[in-house]
Amino acid sequence: LWPWLLASSGLSALVQLVTLPFFPDSPSYLLIQKGNEEACRKAIRKLWGEGDHQAEIDDIMKEKAAMTSTKTLRVLEVIKERSLRWQLYILMTVMTTLQLCGINAVESKFEEYLIPYVSLGVGLCECLSSILCSTLIDRFGRKVLLWGGYTLMCSVLALLTMTLSLQHRFFWMHYFSVILIFLFVIFYGIGP
Repeated sequence: LWPWLLASSGLSALVQLVTLPFFPDSPSYLLIQKGNEEACRKAIRKLWGEGDHQAEIDDIMKEKAAMTSTKTLRVLEVIKERSLRWQLYILMTVMTTLQLCGINAVESKFEEYLIPYVSLGVGLCECLSSILCSTLIDRFGRKVLLWGGYTLMCSVLALLTMTLSLQHRFFWMHYFSVILIFLFVIFYGIGP
C-alpha cells in the first residue's frame, strides 16, 4: 500500500500537466511581460466574464510603470548593497535555522511499524499548519509568528528529547513522542 500512496502524488502532477495548457495566461503577464493589451483584455474577460474591466487594466499599467522605475539588482549587487544588509542577515539566519531544525531526522528514532503513520501524520500537520498560518499571519504579523514558532519548537524538541530517552521504560511514550512530532511540525509550519 505504501508504494501506491507515494505514487498517488504523481497523479495530481499528471492532472496539472494535462490541464495546464487549457488555462489562460495571467492578464498581468500578458500586459507587463508581453505588452499585448488585447490578449490581456481577452484573458480578463475569460477569467471574470464580460464587463468593463478598465480599472483592472489601469492597475496593471500602474504596476508596470512602478516596475520599470525600479532597478533590478543582481545577486552580487544585493550582497554589496548596504541598505539591504540587515534584511540579508535576517533571511540567512532564518533559512539556516530552518535547515538545522532536524524535522526529517526526528522520524528515524521510531520502530519500523510506526514510520508510515508518522509520515502520514506529518503531512497532515503540514497542511493544517499552512491553513493556520494563512489565517494567523494577518492577525499577529510575521514577527510574532517567527518568535512564537521558534519558542514552541524549542520547547517541543526539549520534551521530545526527554520522551525519546524514556521510550524504553514506558510503553505509551512512543505515542507521546509521535504527538510531540506532530506539534513540532505544526509549530514549524506556523512560525518559520
